Amino acid sequence: MGLSNQSKNAPSSPLLAGIGLSKSFGRFVANRDIDFTIYPGELHALLGENGAGKSTFVKMIYGLLQPDSGHFEWRGKPVQFTNPQEARAAGIGMVFQHFSLFEALSVVENIALALPADFPKEGLADLIAEKSTEYGIPLRPHSLVADLSVGEQQRVEILRCLLQDPALLIMDEPTSVLTPQETRQLFDVLAKLAGQGCAVLFISHKLDEIKQLTSRATILRGGEKIAEVKTKDKSTRQLAELMVGSKISAITPPEARSNAPAILHIKGLNWPAAGPFDTALRDIYLTAHAGEVLGIAGIAGNGQSELMDALTGEYCASQPDIIIMGDRDISQMGPMGRRAAGLSFVPEERNGHAAVPGMRLSENALLTSYEREGAVQMGVVSQSYAVQSADRISEMFDVRRPEADPLASALSGGNLQKFVVGREIAKKPEVLIVSQPTWGVDVGAAQFIRKAMMDLAANGASVIVISQDLEEIFAVSHKIAVLHEGQLSPAYAAREMTAEAIGLLMGGSRPEQAKKKPARKSAQKSARKSARKSVKGAKA
Repeated sequence: MGLSNQSKNAPSSPLLAGIGLSKSFGRFVANRDIDFTIYPGELHALLGENGAGKSTFVKMIYGLLQPDSGHFEWRGKPVQFTNPQEARAAGIGMVFQHFSLFEALSVVENIALALPADFPKEGLADLIAEKSTEYGIPLRPHSLVADLSVGEQQRVEILRCLLQDPALLIMDEPTSVLTPQETRQLFDVLAKLAGQGCAVLFISHKLDEIKQLTSRATILRGGEKIAEVKTKDKSTRQLAELMVGSKISAITPPEARSNAPAILHIKGLNWPAAGPFDTALRDIYLTAHAGEVLGIAGIAGNGQSELMDALTGEYCASQPDIIIMGDRDISQMGPMGRRAAGLSFVPEERNGHAAVPGMRLSENALLTSYEREGAVQMGVVSQSYAVQSADRISEMFDVRRPEADPLASALSGGNLQKFVVGREIAKKPEVLIVSQPTWGVDVGAAQFIRKAMMDLAANGASVIVISQDLEEIFAVSHKIAVLHEGQLSPAYAAREMTAEAIGLLMGGSRPEQAKKKPARKSAQKSARKSARKSVKGAKA
């Protein structure tokens, strides 16, 4: 049963209804003749693959886009929101998957910009601190957004929306960068809001969460509504198959090679915090072996970004012999030197860091490999080579493009992530380092990316996955280590770990205090049981 707090006496009329909604961009039909309803106090899921039309649909609700045909009704009356300000004034709030924050401003300044003109600004910092604690998403009001982790930035987006007391809250992948503990806290908040009559339209690719949280789901495929179901009546596999229109095959990591050689060593890496809200790395030791996926778990803001920068060469070690790859000391090499040595890496932020949204795929294909033979001829980038590279990556990794060589910004999040991961895997690196590999992507794309990483490891590479998603960590890893306050735990065999044991390490317990159990399946079962228990008390 979902967590919807609608009672038998709940109003029979929808809070919001969409009738016959369609939206096209040129010849591309994003939404076709969609009917939709959501009721006061209802927790309702909107599901579909990347590119299924979910973002277009909620942008029409929020006034960012106007439908070509069809209309909305708000509290039983026809309505047209021509901009987000009108939608917010009516009582609709939205938390976007991709953040709309000013990095040079503080948390309190970003929140103040989004509040109505008549909202009292005096004491706003104290209100933020109070409400963020109440909602279980703690924030420091005067922190610069640029100094926050991705997870902390997501909290800012959520809180500034909740402060406006919405009647309908639209959440686009709100848990994609939250830890399990933070997710459970958020679900408690949403259950409380639903109990007060607020409707929540929840978009997520984490189908276990959909089952835990929602009572009903609308499923889009190819821009059309193909089903509306009660989530309690469908398994996660059935929901996934409705989304993609085909059977979903489970994937499991192959057994790691016994006595495989070590490829990458980190020996006592220390790095001071660059700013007051950064995390110093302290005495990091890490060994990555051929044919192995090493998962690194941790709560956001515990040094993941700093570790990624240290591994990729964004910051070089202050002395030699700290990072060794094979028989080469790469401690003081920059990113291009490390790529030449056989490393590839995918940062957590695909827009602006892993890819340039305003550049075409062919240009993005060469961002990390322009030194390859044939890419540059007589000092000029070969356009034909770039186009062929983009085509090859797109075909190998099932990247669905609206045209032959589109701008990166024209791709859905999942397709852009497949392209970025594919670009790095296509170079056949000795070591692949990926941060948040399936953040905000649909179940089909996530399965594809995870299998591609495991296939690379099966062919002898070492893959390091930095992820806050424990389900993902368990799904792909041969070994698991945990990062806490800039320190890395020893790596344990994944089959010996449980979600509880990892949770203890994430919370700062000593390794010997983390209780281990022998069965991988029991670990996953325990994680699911823990999640169900956490929301049981909030059910209506």
